[in-house]
Amino acid sequence: MTAASEAPRKKAVGKPPRKTPGAKPNPGELKLPGWEPRLYQLPLWEYLQAGGARADVVAHRRWGKDEVALHWAAAAASQKRGVYWHLLPEAAQARKAIWDAVNPHTGKRRIEEAFPRSIRVRRSHAEMKLELENGSVWQVAGSDNYNSLVGSPPVGVVFSEWALAKPDAWSYIRPILAENGGWALFLWTPRGRGHATRAFEVRARDPQWFTLKSPATATDVFTPEQLARERSELIAELGSAEEGEARFASEYLVDFEAATPGAYYASLIGEAERAGRIGRVPFDPALRVDTAWDLGIDDYTAIWFFQQAGREVRVIDYHETRGEGLEAIVREALAGRPWTYGAHHLPHDVMVRELGAAGRSRYETLRGLGLSAIEVGAAMDPEERINAARLMIPLCWFDAERCGLGLERLRAYRKRWSRATRTYAGPLHDEASHAADAFGEFAANRRGGAALARPARRVLHEPLGWMG
Repeated sequence: MTAASEAPRKKAVGKPPRKTPGAKPNPGELKLPGWEPRLYQLPLWEYLQAGGARADVVAHRRWGKDEVALHWAAAAASQKRGVYWHLLPEAAQARKAIWDAVNPHTGKRRIEEAFPRSIRVRRSHAEMKLELENGSVWQVAGSDNYNSLVGSPPVGVVFSEWALAKPDAWSYIRPILAENGGWALFLWTPRGRGHATRAFEVRARDPQWFTLKSPATATDVFTPEQLARERSELIAELGSAEEGEARFASEYLVDFEAATPGAYYASLIGEAERAGRIGRVPFDPALRVDTAWDLGIDDYTAIWFFQQAGREVRVIDYHETRGEGLEAIVREALAGRPWTYGAHHLPHDVMVRELGAAGRSRYETLRGLGLSAIEVGAAMDPEERINAARLMIPLCWFDAERCGLGLERLRAYRKRWSRATRTYAGPLHDEASHAADAFGEFAANRRGGAALARPARRVLHEPLGWMG
């Protein structure tokens, strides 16, 4: 079933407080005067006012996601004293989209509509914080810096643009809300497959969660004529029918499978899936395992595991970690997979000496940990890696389970959009780029690959034992 034909899934099956048998929720029960939820927003609103504590809503643009969240937070904060957060991926985005935002239909600031003067006693523009007359505090912030918020722990949290936020924020906040019985509301529009789609699909099967998937074809926000116009304008704006259709399917039809706008590999991964090249790909003990790395220090480290059989490239595993030292990475990634290794492909900056490591390079550190047969690639333009990866993906067979996260990263790897020039400008550096860089490093330098003639590739050591 395509997103265009899919009706929104409405599920309000959490554990609300006990009510008198036959009693129905009153939509005005927890609501400030002057605002009414729209008809298609009612299932979410009624779930929350009935005491529901976990809701995940993926909906089209202009659905009114933040509008519902603001009025719900105002109503909840007025009734129960506590701290409430409205989080966007970054603080600057939160200020523009929520704190300073003006309702174009009324000309009033959105926060003043949701939190009228009658219930406010203090406002801090610098901290984007409101204090209410009953002692509650409501604050807008960036989920990228959630642990900088000081004071009492929250009892209600909104994660807006959840698909673009770092999932670590929920990992940090979840136990706080579990302890104090607080609520969490996730609001987003798809941006390809990622942590938000993964979480939604799990939550949709969990009776403790309310989930709602709402495409524009299932609400009355846009007429069919307006949707057709939006589609044609996106195609014209992005200069490509493929890009425009992908953006439209994602942002208006709420299609999880739509390629991320500007994606480098999403269509190729889709072709691999349709051709049956994503499934079970077991380790073959007759073949050596080659690896390809992208090393992060305070960032992500990504490692792919490959076996080559003729022209066929079997992608058998993927390992990703964050904020760990090289010793832990080698122990978890390689010692935890005691295969017979061939070459370990690493980028050229592995040779850079680091002051914090007594002047040793990461290559020397890896060598000291027993890693051998290290192949150091030459410095190259990102487009070289991207083009090499595009040539290699049609030759690849991927293990769906063990490479699930890696495939998600490849699907999400995309170009950076420049608002100033309204064009794409090179690869975007985000959580997907590390896996993509490692994959491209292997594609550009692998045995039998397109870059065999590149003289700058250096094999620094011969294979030694299982560490290779």
